[in-house]
Amino acid sequence: MQQRIIIFAGGNLGPWALQPITPSDTLIGADSGAIYLIKNGFAPHIAIGDFDSVTAGEMELIRERSGNTISCDPIDKNYTDTEMAFRLALDMKPEQVLLLGALGTRFDHSLANVHLLALANEQGVEAAIADEHNEIHLITKTTLFHRDHHPQVSLLPLSEQVTGITLTGFQYPLHEATLSIGQSLGISNVMTAGQGTIELREGMLLVIRSRD
Repeated sequence: MQQRIIIFAGGNLGPWALQPITPSDTLIGADSGAIYLIKNGFAPHIAIGDFDSVTAGEMELIRERSGNTISCDPIDKNYTDTEMAFRLALDMKPEQVLLLGALGTRFDHSLANVHLLALANEQGVEAAIADEHNEIHLITKTTLFHRDHHPQVSLLPLSEQVTGITLTGFQYPLHEATLSIGQSLGISNVMTAGQGTIELREGMLLVIRSRD
């Protein structure tokens, strides 16, 4: 079993994205995420995608430097490059998946990538999406979060409703609350203690930790 898999997708990436990498991580580069890793001195264990966002020279470099390269036809495919990488990661049965470069200028892709967290949840794999300012989790049960460099914590339902939400250790408490899609009640809360607990009874809840 892989302890943690980090996926580098083709969205917004920067020096911040390299900081979480540890020697024990398995690295997957999705499309141009693979060349980003290589140009920053990391060899992807797996590179996957249609690679329509890289040059011929970069593609040659990806094949040379990656442990395994999985290329597909850009027209005849059912998933985005990021989803292919994410599904491949889940098939490897990791304890955790961290998805970087999943947010960018294409809001449709960004939103679809957030929805991928539901796939991980179904398989009991802890997963998160992160960029320079945000960290996104999907929870369906009581979860403990530790206060870090993301001072704002927002709660948004991914299912139609999330019921039984109770917060402990937050500035704005909730007790047995229900959040429905379209409500902004859960936006911009703040942890007041070193850790905060989010309890819920039913539903899928996005926990978005942010910094300006």
